[in-house]
Amino acid sequence: MEKRVITDSKRRKGLMAASALLGGVLVLSACSGGDDSSPSAGTSQKSQAQVDKAAAQDVSEAQISIEPKTGSTNASINNAAKVTVVKGTLTTVAMRTAAGDTVEGTIAADGKSWKPDAQLERSTTYKINATAKDSDGREAHENGSFTTVSPDNSFIGNFTPEDGSTVGVGMPVSINFNKAITDKAAVQAGITVTSSSGQEVVGHWFNSQRLDLRPEDYWTGGSTVTLKLALDGVEGADGVYGVQQKTVTFKVGRNQVSTVDAKAHTMTVTQDGKTIKTIPISSGSPDNPTYNGQMVISEKYKETRMNGATVGFTDDDGKGEYDIKDVPHAMRLSNSGTFVHGNYWGDPSIFGSANTSHGCVGLQDVKGAGDADQPAAWFYNHSLIGDVVIVKNSPDKTISPDNGLNGWNMSWAEWTADSAA
Repeated sequence: MEKRVITDSKRRKGLMAASALLGGVLVLSACSGGDDSSPSAGTSQKSQAQVDKAAAQDVSEAQISIEPKTGSTNASINNAAKVTVVKGTLTTVAMRTAAGDTVEGTIAADGKSWKPDAQLERSTTYKINATAKDSDGREAHENGSFTTVSPDNSFIGNFTPEDGSTVGVGMPVSINFNKAITDKAAVQAGITVTSSSGQEVVGHWFNSQRLDLRPEDYWTGGSTVTLKLALDGVEGADGVYGVQQKTVTFKVGRNQVSTVDAKAHTMTVTQDGKTIKTIPISSGSPDNPTYNGQMVISEKYKETRMNGATVGFTDDDGKGEYDIKDVPHAMRLSNSGTFVHGNYWGDPSIFGSANTSHGCVGLQDVKGAGDADQPAAWFYNHSLIGDVVIVKNSPDKTISPDNGLNGWNMSWAEWTADSAA
C-alpha cells in the first residue's frame, strides 16, 4: 500500500508538470500569433496615424501654376511666361535660360502673379523655379521648363513709318513680312490702324508678303495715326506664328502735294491747298520718260550715289550708262529708281525747257551755292517722307501701285477688293 501511494503521488506530480508544460506551450503559441488586438500592435498603428496627421499639417495650401506647361515648344516670346498662385502668395520666382542667364521679372503687388520684365528671345529654353507661402507660412514649390518659338516657325513684319515720326499725307502703313502669309485674314485681323481724324483705314495685300493700309483719301493734315500689331501667336501659315505685339504712333504733317507737269517742265508745290512755289524741272527724256501718277516720297538722302547699271542703264543696251557718286538732295519715288533730286552736271538752260533725264525729276543744284539759292535744296528742306509728288503729261504709263508706296494709283474699289478683312 505504501508503495502504491508513493507511486500515485509521483504520477500526480508528473501530470501536473506536464500540464504546466502544455500550458506554457499554449501561452507561447498565443503570443506568437500576432493578434491585431494585442497591446503592442495597437501602439504601433497609433504612432503611424500621428505621423500621417503631422505630415498633412505640414503641407502648404498654396497652389502654384506655371505657364507654358513644362515641355511646351513654340511658346510665345511676349505673353506665354507667367506664374500664378491661389491660396497663397509668391515669395520668389527665378527664371533662367538653359545657359544660366537670369531673366528679370516682377511679382505683382498682391503677390498672386509674376511675369518677365521684357520680351523673351526666340528659340530659347527657359526654366522657372517658384516658391509660395500659404496663410500659415507653409511653403510650396513648383518648377517648369519650356522653349520659345524658333525663327523657322515664326514671322515678323517690317513696317513703315517709324514710331514717333512725322510724315506727309500720302504715307501708307506698309508691312513687309519675312515669310509668305497663307492665312491673310488671321494676320490682318491682328493689325489695326486708326486715325484721330476718324478716317476709315483698309488694308490691301499686294502679294503674300506685303500688306499696305491707308484711307480712301490722303491722311488729314495734323492727325495722329496709330498702328497696333497684335500678331503674337497668330498662325500666319501652317506652323508659322507671329511674335510681334506693339503699338506705333506717327504724326501727319501739313498737307503738301507737288505736281510735276512733264510737258510744261514745272513742279508746282502746294501746302494745304495753296501754291507756295513753282520750280523749273527737267524730267525723263523721250527715250526714258518719267512715270505718270501719284508717287510718295519714301526715302530722303542729302547725298547719294546713282549707278545706272543697278536699274538696267548700260552702254550695252544703248540706254546710256551713268555712275554719279554725289547726287544731291535725292528723294526716292519708286523702288525701280525714280527720284526727285538735284542736278549740278546738266546745262542750267534745261531746267524749265527740256526733259533730259533717265526718268528722274531733276532740279537745278549748283555745287557750292547756298541752299537758299538752289531749287533742289529748297524742295528737299521743305519735304517730308510721305509727301505726294504727282507726275502728269509724261508719255510713259502710270506707275504700278506696288512700285514704291504708290497705292494711291488704285481706285478705292480696287484697293478694298484685295483686303482680307
